[in-house]
Amino acid sequence: MPSLPLRPAMPPACADWPRDYPALGAPGLRLRAMREDDAADWYAYLRREDVTRHTSWRLDGPQTLAGLIRAYARPDRSHSMRLAIAGPDGRLVGTIGLNEIALPQRRAEIAYDIDPAYWRRGLATQACAALTGWALETLGFARIQATVLDSNTASAGVLERCGFRREGLLHAYRVVRGEPRHFWMYAHTWPPAETGAECG
Repeated sequence: MPSLPLRPAMPPACADWPRDYPALGAPGLRLRAMREDDAADWYAYLRREDVTRHTSWRLDGPQTLAGLIRAYARPDRSHSMRLAIAGPDGRLVGTIGLNEIALPQRRAEIAYDIDPAYWRRGLATQACAALTGWALETLGFARIQATVLDSNTASAGVLERCGFRREGLLHAYRVVRGEPRHFWMYAHTWPPAETGAECG
């Protein structure tokens, strides 16, 4: 069995996380810290029904996202962080980040979204793989998980291509547009799981 890369025994405090974010492997695109002026570009596609149909997003306008961006700048307080996927002109074309960061448990939940203009290019998969690898190998997390609405087959496919395992179905896990909905739980762990069974 090949040896595993060296990595921190525990994730560092959020304030000490490196700012050299992983490369995406997508020409002209990169990960960068979010800025409050990203809210307009983010809202421009999150307001679309085809983008949020299979998610629990509820937005009142760009000001809601500006508040989230301010919170993401303080992951030690918000227990979440998010990066912009920036296009060639530096403007936001997607986001990816970690929610529900629990450093003592070495666990966090990944979340992402992409402007439809960049769909079907493999960008979500590249971003998910890059951030997951960074969180597990560089930061020292033991588990990166994801919850996916049971109708969101596209997002489930992204996770499976990135090595996430489907662990089970969370019944009535989150209210989506007024209705309790079921979500699949996925996880990518370190060291990688050698066996596992789907249940639900």
